[in-house]
Amino acid sequence: MRALTYQGRRSVSVETVPDPAITAPTDAIIRVTSAAICGSDLHLYELFGPFLDRGDVLGHETMGVVEAVGSEVTRVAVGDRVVIPFTIACGECFMCRNGLQSQCETTQVKEHGSGASLYGYTKLYGQVPGGQAEFLQVRLADANCIVVGRDLPDESYLYLSDILPTAWQGVEYAEVPDGGSITVLGLGPVGQLAARIAKHRGLEVFAVDPVPERRALAERYGIRALDLSDDVVAELRDATGGRGPDGVVDAVGMEAHGSPIAAAAQTAVGVLPDAIARPAMEHAGIDRLAALHTALELVRRGGVVSLSGVYAGEADIMPMKSMFDKQVSLRMGQCNVARWIPTLLPLVEDSTDPLGVLDLATHRVPLAEAPAMYETFQKKEDGCIKVVLKPSA
Repeated sequence: MRALTYQGRRSVSVETVPDPAITAPTDAIIRVTSAAICGSDLHLYELFGPFLDRGDVLGHETMGVVEAVGSEVTRVAVGDRVVIPFTIACGECFMCRNGLQSQCETTQVKEHGSGASLYGYTKLYGQVPGGQAEFLQVRLADANCIVVGRDLPDESYLYLSDILPTAWQGVEYAEVPDGGSITVLGLGPVGQLAARIAKHRGLEVFAVDPVPERRALAERYGIRALDLSDDVVAELRDATGGRGPDGVVDAVGMEAHGSPIAAAAQTAVGVLPDAIARPAMEHAGIDRLAALHTALELVRRGGVVSLSGVYAGEADIMPMKSMFDKQVSLRMGQCNVARWIPTLLPLVEDSTDPLGVLDLATHRVPLAEAPAMYETFQKKEDGCIKVVLKPSA
């Protein structure tokens, strides 16, 4: 089959790789009808080379049609149309029963002290082949296939794989009271959806992003979108009674703009031999913290900062004095996709499309064009906000 593979820093290519096969009786094989490039894929493209091998298949936002199932698969049948959560969970362990599927005890990558295995996401998360490909092997298929209807387009459902539940969890974790205020930092795909979700839930919503096209898209949904400037914290405090918003969702993460020293350190680690770079990143890595520090400064006293953007540094410097003094709470973590599906499925199937899932993708291209779209997406060129890949095109 053809698949998008990692080849090196800022280098991916579509190659012919072996077709996936059923290797356990709980597996399924799907023919991929749509996949997407996620903002967290860009971390692999830029930073996580020491934990990738040349030829690894990328991608963790995937849906398609079931082509084959193992002998122990009972809930999913050949021909079913399914969305695949990016987290691989058993659905039965203590963590899964408590709605923490991203911490699944069956698929935890204990070698690296990591949570549940993820599709297409480095040795740290199991080095499981991803779904930017013509076919995908689905592990623990009964627990990891979301069966959906046949009548709506793929984009009604595709984002259930990651970014829509991630955005929902981000807003949920911000714990904003009814009628309260929330600010979303970053208007990439997760930030766009988080802002729309907050608006749908009746909150006063602000958002910050330096890219005009992203602000314009958010404004279509009644969100007050501000440019990233030196005065943005003061502007948002003025707009929220001088206190700051009740909650802040950081939808940016570890590659935030405005962190030149950390950016230089990340670049330096990236050129080290893998055997040296891996322990450096695992034990002494640092993130670009400009967005997180802005969130902590901005949120009102007693408020909550919710992290949807990915962070990976183990030596990050946090403003603990200010956080303690302001009584700020932090919530974070990989999304527990299955936990939010019962709430989100009726919303994406609503004919009014209340969260605008059909109004997010800016680029729809064949799989063969994926390498060029990684570069376009990373550079925020051509108005690129969300890329959907069509492996069968």
